[in-house]
Amino acid sequence: MRTYIPVVLFAVALAAGPVCAQRPGEIEIRQGVVEQITSTQIASTHHRGIGAIVGGLGGLGIGSLIGAGTGRDVAMVVGTIGGALVGNEVQRKHDQPQQGQQVIVRLKNGVLVAVTQPVDPSLRTGQRVYIEGSGDGARVVPQ
Repeated sequence: MRTYIPVVLFAVALAAGPVCAQRPGEIEIRQGVVEQITSTQIASTHHRGIGAIVGGLGGLGIGSLIGAGTGRDVAMVVGTIGGALVGNEVQRKHDQPQQGQQVIVRLKNGVLVAVTQPVDPSLRTGQRVYIEGSGDGARVVPQ
């Protein structure tokens, strides 16, 4: 069983790589004026289940260092389950929503765009702004 641990860790690292990487490239920028700002809460951006997976792998690794034969197998199972439970609890405590704001911007062509983002105290109604990016990555920034 000990030979599988590096293989499992390598597979997890390969799977997590594309999620963590940032893509270089161009960002779309639009101009407009802030019409309205509303306070809101933003859900956590943590991926659900990652805490349990990391905790389980850590428990598996620690369990593999304990005992020999059947005792090692039992320690690995107990370590995996215990680590998964602890990792899940740690992630749950860090998955609290954060304060945010929904900013509605009227573009030069008259179209209204709503962007939900973390609070930016420098934004105010009537201010000229840029909208950087699109979709979930859009942000409103002062001109």
